Formats: sequence, structure tokens, C-alpha cells
Amino acid sequence: MRHRHALALGLTVTALLAGSVPATAATPTRSAAQDTAAARPGTNCPQLSRDLPWYGHNRAKLQRAIDERGTCSHPGLAHGHGRAPVAAFDWDNTMTKNDVTDATINWSLRHDKILRPARWSDTSKWLTPEADRALTTACGTSVPVGKPLPTSTDADCADEILEIRGEGKTMSGAAAFAGTWNHRRTVPQYAWVPQLFAGHTDAGIRRIAAAGRKAALAAPVGSTVKIGTHTLPAYVRYYEQQKDLVRTLRRAGFDVYIVSAGSEPVAEVWSRSVGFDRAHTIAIRSVMKNGKITYGMQGCGDVPTGQGEAIPYIDGKRCFINQEIFHIKGAEAWRKQDPAHRIALGGGDADTDVTFVNDATSAHLAINRNKTELMCRGYDNADDRWVINPMFIEPLGRKSGAYPCATEGYTNTDGVPGPVRRPDGTVVPDQHDRIHA
Repeated sequence: MRHRHALALGLTVTALLAGSVPATAATPTRSAAQDTAAARPGTNCPQLSRDLPWYGHNRAKLQRAIDERGTCSHPGLAHGHGRAPVAAFDWDNTMTKNDVTDATINWSLRHDKILRPARWSDTSKWLTPEADRALTTACGTSVPVGKPLPTSTDADCADEILEIRGEGKTMSGAAAFAGTWNHRRTVPQYAWVPQLFAGHTDAGIRRIAAAGRKAALAAPVGSTVKIGTHTLPAYVRYYEQQKDLVRTLRRAGFDVYIVSAGSEPVAEVWSRSVGFDRAHTIAIRSVMKNGKITYGMQGCGDVPTGQGEAIPYIDGKRCFINQEIFHIKGAEAWRKQDPAHRIALGGGDADTDVTFVNDATSAHLAINRNKTELMCRGYDNADDRWVINPMFIEPLGRKSGAYPCATEGYTNTDGVPGPVRRPDGTVVPDQHDRIHA
């Protein structure tokens, strides 16, 4: 498949909404034809639905970015002429309400789909001896290696798996992962999810994900399920506003991708109903052996295949976008690119998404789940292109207190928190939650 690259844009959303901006080296002038096209909605200018509510002026901000970068201002894109602008979105809690990876794990535990490893310590290079012992004790050794663990009835085993996945701790509170890793490229408990499915075939994981999807979509909004002692969301819903945004972007000539820190076959099962094929769904890619998933996963840039040293997580999402969409290889894939080799529009809900969303040249869409670095950058709005929206289903209320942007809003590569900084090095001041339910 031929991938097309994003075009540079020097107009800020705020200035665009105000009308016009003076031409400078950073803000190229528009032709009269482009101005005319943008002024005539419906003339090769696909529109976001007005029947789906957005917060404040967010629909207009997104529409302006679509018009400026898409067929409205560049009609040749409709005929395959020129480089298509790229849009990229996180999946869990950005395109959907609730996490589809968690929905898949939950269904797997309720239906005995986790296969017993020979040693739990094999599943992750960072798994601690305490976690290895806790899992071995809780799940036992009577089940043959490679056979399903009875997690539907063994609450202790299900509890340990859920606690390690969700909190990075054992049920007794001991750290489940330890060692050294780049905290802006990976997190062991995310990488552990596809490792939990080792021994299954790709087709088998897709069947599990499809069954979990069916159950989550059938569960009522707001419903929960109890697994072991954990009470978890039972439902997932696609956000209609996001589906409409993706449709509008495609009609306007954008090349649209999903970039997720979940397991790739799981993400693909969920994304295909929104029109994403496998080539446009980027997530954690497990290494296969004899047709089965292993504990290994593909790396990115100059980080080779390993056990999850580089996954689509924080800076890793930038790397995978650069590598898979813009074909930038080696160490360069980790670096911020020139505007022509960056996405035009990015959307996410968490700090795991902040780097690639911040890289977008036209609009940064942030779904507010009170995640510190993302909201610090969103509220600081350094380039006037941030679009912050409450969750479309069961949104959060106002966060109490301030986001600690100036002191500990940023996670350094060693995991130590520090201040969030703008591109010029200045510190982002603490921010208060202003856009919420």
C-alpha cells in the first residue's frame, strides 16, 4: 500500500476561527480558490454532523482544520493528486468509552482462555520474583503447561492477573515489575497483555476479542462485572462523534490511522467496524513462532525485537507513526519530524498519547480523562490548536485542585517526574480543569 504524507500548515486554529491571519514565513497565504472553497460548505467540503454534540466550539475548530487540510482547500486530493494529510487516533477511551483490551482480558478470564505458562517469570523480563510466586501460588501448577487456567472459577488466580495488569502490583501490594526500562517508550504491565495470550494463534485471539466485543457492546451503559474481588466495567461503546469525525476526514481526503498500546489483533477486531483495515491499525505486534504468539514483540526505530522494550506508548507512538506511516527508519524514527512528515490531526485521552497528539500540525484533540501531561499541554495550548472535549459518555466532572504541570506533570525516561516544558524550554504553569461535564 502506498502511504501519503502530511502537508505543512502554519495557521493556528484560534486564528482560523477569527477569520484570517497575516502571511508570514510560518503562515503561507491561501489562494483565492482556497478561500472560496472554504467559504462554500458542501462544495467538496465534507461536514461533521450537526446532530452529534461537541463541547463549545470544538466542532467548528475540527471542521476548520479539516477544511484547511482536506479537499475543501485542496480539491486535487479527491482525485489522488498530492499528498494526503494524515490523521491518527488512539483507540481505548478515545474512539470508545472504556478499554477494549480490558474487555478482552475480562472475557478471557471469565471463559478460561489464559494458557498456563511453564514459569510466570517467562512472561515478562521485568516480572518480579514476588509476582512470580504470587501467580504460581494463586494459579497453581496442576494444570498442564499450555492448557487453559480455570480462571472462571479460580478467583485467586483471576485476581492476581487483574491486579498485576491494572495496578502493576500483586494482591499483597508487592511491586509486580522491576528493573530498567525507558518510561517514555514502554510500560511492562501494558506489554504483559499480549504476553498473557502467548500460545494462542492470531486467529484464536481474534475470536476471543470478537466474543469479548459482542458481550461488551450488549452490556448496558454503566454496567459492571465482578471477577474475583475486582469490580470492572462490563460495557464498551463506540463514540458516535469519533466515528463521524473519522468518516468526515476520509471523505475530505485524509489518510486515517489507529495507533494503540493494545494488542494488535484485538485492536483490529474493534477498529474494522469503523472502516480501519489491518494496514491502518497500528498496535503491539507479537512475534509469532509456529503460528503461535510468543512473549516477544516487534521493536521500533533502532530498538530491535525483544520483550516489549518499545511499544506504541508515549514516545513509542511517535516512533511507530514515523516508522509505519512515514517510513522513517532507525533512531530518527524517535525524533519529532518536520511538518511535512507529521500528522495533521491527532486524538488521544491519556499521557500515553501525548507525544503524537502534540506532534499534530493542525489540531490536537484531547478527550478529558484528567490525565496530567495531556491536560497540562492542552490547557496551556501553546500553539492555539488544542481541542479539549469531555468524554462523550459518562464524562468526568471537574478535577479538584490543579494539574501539577510545573513540578511533576512530565514522566522522564527513568520514571522520575519533572516539569512539563514547552518547545522553547519554558515551564508550563499548573493548570486548572476548565473543560468538563
